[in-house]
Amino acid sequence: MDIGVVLQNNPPALAVVDLAKRAEAAGFSHVWTFDSHVLWQEPFVIYSKILDETERVIVGPMVTNPGTRDWTVLASLFATLNEMYGNRTICGIGRGDSALRVLGAQPQSLAQLRESIGVIRGLANGEKVELRGTEQQLAWAPDSRLEVWVAAYGPKALALTGEVGDGYILQLADPDIAAWMIGAVRRAAEQAGRDPMAVKFCVAAPAYVGDDLAHQREQTRWFGGMVGNHVADIVARYGGDGTVPQVLTDYIKGRSGYDYAEHGRAGNTHTSFVPDEVVDRFCILGPVENHLKRLEELRALGVDQFAVYLQHDAKEETLQAYGEHIIPAVS
Repeated sequence: MDIGVVLQNNPPALAVVDLAKRAEAAGFSHVWTFDSHVLWQEPFVIYSKILDETERVIVGPMVTNPGTRDWTVLASLFATLNEMYGNRTICGIGRGDSALRVLGAQPQSLAQLRESIGVIRGLANGEKVELRGTEQQLAWAPDSRLEVWVAAYGPKALALTGEVGDGYILQLADPDIAAWMIGAVRRAAEQAGRDPMAVKFCVAAPAYVGDDLAHQREQTRWFGGMVGNHVADIVARYGGDGTVPQVLTDYIKGRSGYDYAEHGRAGNTHTSFVPDEVVDRFCILGPVENHLKRLEELRALGVDQFAVYLQHDAKEETLQAYGEHIIPAVS
């Protein structure tokens, strides 16, 4: 199993680059970042610096969306970085949450997401694509290679992922929910005539190594609020009738609102509705043995990568613990 890390592009940008360098030295395979260019700094500028100062890690957004950037610009960004640094990028993409909502816009439709995946991946792989009635190609990028991994929770988005995604990103680390979601993606891939085992799976969630569980919960409770934004959309569209696992729909009943100024931040005051049980299920907390046990459960489900959200007050300590004790045991 690969172990990646997910960073926020908080200033100073060079501190993000330093964390990425530490992650590579510790054995992490991927460095992902948030992509909300108003809330945080511009990721693609930072990717170039990370790639220049590392040798192996793969970088990309977790996740970008079809609404804030022209699709051809996104493809050109990836292809340029690939030409400069040797195909070390990956594209995580979804309908859009914080990057769009903070601008007063709504997430993109699944039809827009589907079309954008074909355009971005096709162009970034040097292929010809159809866009707005025209044929487009990045003729200067014949050797660029890009995979597009789709972040999804709802049934139609999961189906889309199985039909067109190179990989699937699930942003929570509960094995029962992961099994349900992975099964949905694999069924959709098979129904679309694809090899369901060819779709790669990434589980991403906060991980915090240590013994003070109460403190760790408070540092990672924000994650349940972030997941709750997506679940609220699903409940609004489908209702809480079992379309998605009940644990997802039950815990957001106490959700009263959300302030994107606190998005993805420890101490978020709009996540008090998230109970300890959900924090424990969605995140991986506690001593090293807790992490190893959960990762083995996820690996048994077919998870190819666990990506550590590193938005808490023990970033360096967690990188070190994973590098010394966890990555060697699960790689």
